[in-house]
Amino acid sequence: MGWQEFGLVVAAAFCSATLIMLLLPLFRRYALARPNARSSHSAPTPQGGGVAVILAVILTLGVGSAFMESERAVLADALPLGAAVVLLTVLGAIDDMFPIAPLRRLAVQAVAVILAVSTMPAELRAIPVVPIAVERAAEIVAGLWFVNLVNFMDGIDWMTVAETLPSTASIFIFALLGAVPPPAGLVALALCGAMLGFAPFNRPVAKLFLGDVGSLPIGLLLFWLLLQLAGGGHLAAALLLPLYYLADSTITLLLRIRRGEPVTEAHRTHFYQLAVARKFSVMTVVRSVFAANIALAVLAALSICMSSAVVDLLVFMAGGVLVVALLVMMWRGKR
Repeated sequence: MGWQEFGLVVAAAFCSATLIMLLLPLFRRYALARPNARSSHSAPTPQGGGVAVILAVILTLGVGSAFMESERAVLADALPLGAAVVLLTVLGAIDDMFPIAPLRRLAVQAVAVILAVSTMPAELRAIPVVPIAVERAAEIVAGLWFVNLVNFMDGIDWMTVAETLPSTASIFIFALLGAVPPPAGLVALALCGAMLGFAPFNRPVAKLFLGDVGSLPIGLLLFWLLLQLAGGGHLAAALLLPLYYLADSTITLLLRIRRGEPVTEAHRTHFYQLAVARKFSVMTVVRSVFAANIALAVLAALSICMSSAVVDLLVFMAGGVLVVALLVMMWRGKR
């Protein structure tokens, strides 16, 4: 990492932490999350920290591009993504204060995902054997699910931090290796720094939550970054990085559908929530998730470096075994 990249991380972290300290009185007054039967917290806690995270990403990338011509050129391609992120940030802010009906929320999310996916370069193909229109349609559906699953998984302190930091750091390293385009590396680095600035405020027991204003746009940013990786010919790596999130949220959704539960209502039946309910501490859960994500990042790196279909299959199977073991541990609880 050069001095420019190091400066970007530090600037994003400082900007995020500073904005949080400035905005915290407003969060306490207008965006207080009060505990209920489905909450994982027991005391009223302000939410909305995602505003600072997203603003930090936008500001650091914007200022960096203003001073460095090389960054300005590569980040221009990410402007549609920026517009989609702003749209989801506004949606999340409104939903945090005045809950929006699920279908209306989903419609706005769809607009944002379509904007981010449809403006990707035609040469970025995750599955080039299928027609591009079919692939883009599948990516839009996947993007909608990913945006929502990040929101679903943001249910205990530090959970989104434990997912975002390994993923964004890995994608930046992969960008250095040429596995993803340069804009993705810069966006990943800025998001990594902004989440580092947020992390001290969300450390268990959290003084601040991200809120939908953070989880929704962060979900879109992570999905876009993973699409860049998959589009560079590294689909296995792009699936490995978020594999725990994908498994926990998708299996939980399927189980709820099987039980006939309304899927649009909040609940506490994700594997990580069950682990806390079954006597694991929050810190134990997030440390386990963080460690698993580091291991998944190593497997993704092996997939990229070896560049072999056989290796892709082997590392994906290894990642699957790791995630299943983690889910079983959470399901069983502390004994």
